[in-house]
Amino acid sequence: MQVITDDVRKFLLEGGRTAQLATVRADGRPHVAPIWFDVDGNTIVFTTGQTSVKGRNMRRDGRVCLCVDDERPPFAYVQIEGTASLSDDMGELKRWATRLGGRYMGAEQAEAYGKRNAVQGELLVRVTPTKIVFQRDIAS
Repeated sequence: MQVITDDVRKFLLEGGRTAQLATVRADGRPHVAPIWFDVDGNTIVFTTGQTSVKGRNMRRDGRVCLCVDDERPPFAYVQIEGTASLSDDMGELKRWATRLGGRYMGAEQAEAYGKRNAVQGELLVRVTPTKIVFQRDIAS
């Protein structure tokens, strides 16, 4: 396990950056999709549907990679390789879906997004980092 340092955490949580999540398909091909995420201690937290491509991929193979970038010069990114653990605990799913809704859509819409996304068939995902790469000031 690799620790999410304070400077990485600050970068990940700045503004409303989304992550690109890469998972492994059954035939070995990669699958990449954008996600809303948050940081809880030393894990990255997000939700997904059990039957989505990424949900099915992570149920079969927990290896994932996330990339979060700053597209403004001088450019920066964090890449996190890790292992995903999945939960269908409705209490935790509601808590995190609400928190994610607030993070990305604003506090006034947090509850609505929590209710919408904390339903049967959704999963709470926690990624424990095994490798973190943080590059800043790439173009300077």
